[in-house]
Amino acid sequence: MPREYLKKATLTAQSHASEVHETVKTILEEIEAGGDDKALEYAKKFDRYEGSVLLSPEEIEAACALVPEKLKADIRFAHDNVRRFAETQKATLSDVELEIVPGFVAGQKAIPVDAAGCYVPGGRYSHIASAIMTVTTAKVAGCRHITACSPPRPDVGVAPAIVYAAHICGADKILAMGGVQGVATMTYGLFGLPKANILVGPGNQFVAEAKRILFGRVGIDMIAGPTDSLVLADGASDPFVVATDLVSQAEHGYNSPVWLVTDDRAVAEKVMELVPTLIHDLPEVNRDNAFAAWRDYAEVILCGDREEMAACSDDYAPEHLTVQAEDLDWWLDRLTCYGSLFLGEETTVSYGDKATGTNHVLPTSGAASYTGGLSVHKYMKIVTWQRATREGSKSVAEATARISRLEGMEGHARAADVRLAKYFPDEQFDLSADG
Repeated sequence: MPREYLKKATLTAQSHASEVHETVKTILEEIEAGGDDKALEYAKKFDRYEGSVLLSPEEIEAACALVPEKLKADIRFAHDNVRRFAETQKATLSDVELEIVPGFVAGQKAIPVDAAGCYVPGGRYSHIASAIMTVTTAKVAGCRHITACSPPRPDVGVAPAIVYAAHICGADKILAMGGVQGVATMTYGLFGLPKANILVGPGNQFVAEAKRILFGRVGIDMIAGPTDSLVLADGASDPFVVATDLVSQAEHGYNSPVWLVTDDRAVAEKVMELVPTLIHDLPEVNRDNAFAAWRDYAEVILCGDREEMAACSDDYAPEHLTVQAEDLDWWLDRLTCYGSLFLGEETTVSYGDKATGTNHVLPTSGAASYTGGLSVHKYMKIVTWQRATREGSKSVAEATARISRLEGMEGHARAADVRLAKYFPDEQFDLSADG
């Protein structure tokens, strides 16, 4: 049967994507030209903060002292899980070498980037987990310098729990600056910081646009849009749990899409009945976001069978994909496009967002069709090398000369010719393009 939309989105995540471009471009250009002073000017304007920009060891210690011991224990628990998972990921990368022909060896090395800039949102919500996810993976990768950057609150500064998390996870510097000015500071190496080689971490639309504009000049984890989540649910699922999971992700932002794909009409209708009540029960600060996201961006899609459900999910390529259905192994084998997969009612996106060890910085807006999320690998450069004996280079030089001449690249061909002439002066070689 064709897909039936019981609820269709009226807006998409890209509906307002172009509106901030010129603003962000102007801010970046002005900060690059004006340096520290212009960055401080924007920090005063947007952050409404005039305290220390780079936290001193004493300020870090004072902030850490404000964090309750139970929260510290929870942060250490999450950090340990993220660290161990990142270490396991790093172990999958190894330096290798291969003898291409006798006497000619080529190899691969994995080298961490030198300086990482980790953006940690701190506006409406203090994203403690983002500090853990970004700083820990950079540390495990082996980056020599890690800056954690988070928006300060007026007359308060960076949230103490974010400071504590960034500190124990290995940040070398903690920057009290938000938005475009924070991203620019890390990119341009202001206030004595090294210029970042890569920028990572989630942020609002201004942060995302700044990273998009700067990409190429600096590496980024991904070009991120609003967070999105999809739930696959069959007739065996619990509609209350499904609805709760959808609402939990809708609270991220007014433009955060949530989607339900099911082959059971009764489940779909019950979830649609439950969601508004669950949103109404949220605290007011969370309620407005969830309500707008559900009203304008959410979709409920009825499919004919599980194969059609899986195909629908792959088409959406969601950032977060939850399966609340029977035969979880089938879904694990079948699904191909997602940022992170949550199999069964016993786990939830919230677990991955905070504490299980897998990273919560994930591809959005369909990007999961071609890339995964933040991992220790994002900070690693996979580079190659080669070494040869003179005899080992002979056959490679001959092939290189002929291929280069066939392409019309005579300079390349002569780089091979000169070696053959030097190493094998008594031998004759046919190095013409048609040889």
